[in-house]
Amino acid sequence: MQWVFYFCTIDVRMKVLYNSGVSLFSILLRILSPFHEKASLMSKGRMGWEAKIKAANLGAGSVWFHCASLGEFEQGRPIMETIKTNYPETSMIVTFFSSSGYEVRKNYEHADLILYLPFDSPGNAEKFIGLIDPRMAIFIKYEFWHNYLQELKKGAIPVFLVSGIFRDDQKFFRKGWNFFRNMLTCFTHFFVQNEQSQFLLHSINFHNVTVAGDTRFDRVMEICSRPKQIELAELFANNSTVMVIGSSWPEDMEVLLPLINDETHRLKFIIAPHEIEKSKIQKLTQCLKCKFQLFSEAEPEHMGESRVLIIDNIGLLSSLYQYGDLAYIGGAFGDGLHNILEAATFGMPIIFGKGKDNDKYQEATDLVAQGGAFEVSQSEDLIKLVEALISDKKILAQASNISSGYVRNHAGATATVMKHLETYLK
Repeated sequence: MQWVFYFCTIDVRMKVLYNSGVSLFSILLRILSPFHEKASLMSKGRMGWEAKIKAANLGAGSVWFHCASLGEFEQGRPIMETIKTNYPETSMIVTFFSSSGYEVRKNYEHADLILYLPFDSPGNAEKFIGLIDPRMAIFIKYEFWHNYLQELKKGAIPVFLVSGIFRDDQKFFRKGWNFFRNMLTCFTHFFVQNEQSQFLLHSINFHNVTVAGDTRFDRVMEICSRPKQIELAELFANNSTVMVIGSSWPEDMEVLLPLINDETHRLKFIIAPHEIEKSKIQKLTQCLKCKFQLFSEAEPEHMGESRVLIIDNIGLLSSLYQYGDLAYIGGAFGDGLHNILEAATFGMPIIFGKGKDNDKYQEATDLVAQGGAFEVSQSEDLIKLVEALISDKKILAQASNISSGYVRNHAGATATVMKHLETYLK
């Protein structure tokens, strides 16, 4: 068997390794399920997917959206809702790879069916595409699943990448990695965020590319135009100067805690941790030396007395920014910076950690260069920066205007994408 593998072409070897890797990952999830909540959700959530599709009675000609997680769902959402408004009879399927996307949006009202994406084996891909019978498939940002793409291509089903972003260190652009580059041949059109992505695709002879921008700008502007009113947060803010800390991790809190526990200033803090398990929230509260309240247990009559409001549930962060004067966004010290546009659209300075991968986030790079966002490495940097911002209203207003203006100037990707998709939807 080893000799057969040795004499196979590189592409065949890569396919064997890819399919083996997918199979191994699914087995690993099942093994970890009893000990790891996310593994359990992702493994159990994929059970019975065939029956769920059959029960949905979708009919032919559905539109399939695939998102890795919650952030990508928010990017795709403006397209989803425009299609549903303009073509209400069209069935819409939304799939997620991760639990953090599916568990939050499994009841999304505009989709006819919401599922975990079955693992990308040749058999799953063939069954799944056959059952949903899509008119088109729309992948968001950077999802590339070999067997699904090949099955879509085989069925001559149009496939689009929306809000795509490419970097020159990706395997698509390396010599000898044809297995990955061949996945790109399955796409009917690429809607990319920037000219660099277009240039990279052109460099390997893919010219079916439009620089449309990022649909997240349209989404955050929509949220800003009609945010949820959160009475407890409004009572907490009570005309005070408030910093909203969004999607924070322990590494972020290490930098933030000296500022939060410093009682010499009147700044208040709304903290929305990325992970809200009871044990994680308890660890956070043990580090606080000032009066705080948990959102789930908050007493309205005492909201004004607390300096910290901890958000221990999900789904509120994007609207909480309306109560802030400045924002700290987490993730940069770890796996990657979280969404800064949700805060920027409400017009406020954005602060985040000086992470090694910040240059992968175009909006972060742009806003730092323009003066709407600021990077910090340690607590001392953060304290000095915050003191400068809250002590000078002109500096605060200038940074706030830069942030909101940046979002307004980059909106419009949804209209560009929809103009092209209309041909296929009609």
